[in-house]
Amino acid sequence: MADQFASPGGWALSGGGSPPGDRSADPASPMGPDRATLRLALVVGGLVLAVLLGFGLGRANPGPRTPTAADAASAAGDHTHAPGTGAHQHDATAGQGGTDGATGLSVTSDGYTFTPSGGEFTAGRAGELRFQIRDAQRRPVTRFAVVHDKPMHLVVVRRDLTGYQHLHPTMATDGTWSIPLTLSQPGVWRAYADFTALADDGRQTAATLGVDLVAPGGYTPRPLPPVATDTTVDGFAVGYAGTPQVGVAVPLRFQVRDGSGPATLERYLGAYGHLVVLREGDLGYLHVHPDPAPTADRVTFWLTAPGPGNYRMYLDFKVAGVVRTAEFTLTVR
Repeated sequence: MADQFASPGGWALSGGGSPPGDRSADPASPMGPDRATLRLALVVGGLVLAVLLGFGLGRANPGPRTPTAADAASAAGDHTHAPGTGAHQHDATAGQGGTDGATGLSVTSDGYTFTPSGGEFTAGRAGELRFQIRDAQRRPVTRFAVVHDKPMHLVVVRRDLTGYQHLHPTMATDGTWSIPLTLSQPGVWRAYADFTALADDGRQTAATLGVDLVAPGGYTPRPLPPVATDTTVDGFAVGYAGTPQVGVAVPLRFQVRDGSGPATLERYLGAYGHLVVLREGDLGYLHVHPDPAPTADRVTFWLTAPGPGNYRMYLDFKVAGVVRTAEFTLTVR
C-alpha cells in the first residue's frame, strides 16, 4: 500500500513521489539520505527505544529468581531453646516434611539420615546401639545444638507402644553415637533420634528420624490400656486435665502427687517435665515441652494432635533426684 500524507505546505506524497523542489530523490544531491535510509533509521531507533524501555521495566520488576542459602535460612528459621523457653512442640510444623504434623516416620528427612550400624539384639539381654546422623552428602554430622541440656534425645519403644525408654547417647569424634540398650521383649522396636543439626553455614535444622530395631523371638502385641486421665507410678499419683483436638493447641495440665499432697517437681533436662506422644498404627512422634514453671502445682503442656486416632503419652518427671515416666492412653476424635 502506498504511503500518503499531507505536508505543512499543502503538498502530498503518494508512493515514491517527491514534493516540489525536493532534491533528496536526486542521487547526486548532497542534501542528506534518501527516504529508504530514513525509514531504516526510524525502524532501528524504535527497536533501540523498545529494548531500553524493556530493560528499565525489567529492573523495576525483576520477577522470579533462584532462592539462595540465605533465603532458605530465613524461611526455615533458627531452632534454638534458651533457658526458660515456653511450652512448644517438636513436629513437622518446625520444618520437617510430614503431612499432618507427626514426625519420626522416616529414616531420612530434611537432608539428614539416621544410619545405625548393626542393630541386632537379643530380647532381655544388654546390647549396644551405635549410629550416625549423615547429611545429604553422606558425611557424618558432628555438630549439634544442645537442646534441653542434650545434643541428642533417643526414644525407643516397641511397636505396640510398650517398653518406652528415653535415652541420651554419647558421640565420638567421628560422629558415631552409642548407648547401652536392652530390648526387654521380642519384637520390632522403633528408635527415634530427636536432634538439631548445625550446618557449616550456621543454620540449625531440628529433625526427628526413626528406624526399626529387631529383637528376634515370638511377638505377641499387647493391646493399649484403656483410655484414662490418671495413673500411678512408684507410689506417685499422676493425672491431667484437658482434651486434645486435631490441629488445635490445647493445654494439658499435669499434676503429680505423693501421699502427702502435690509432689515437688525438679528440673529435668532444663524443664519441669517432658511429654512424648506416639500415635498407634504408624507410630507418628510428637515431643512436647511445658511452660517454664508450674502454676498452682500443675505443669502445662500445649499439645496439637496431628490427626484423629489412639495415642500413648509418656510424661517424664523428676522428684527427689529420680526420673520416672507416667503413661496414658488417649483417643482423639
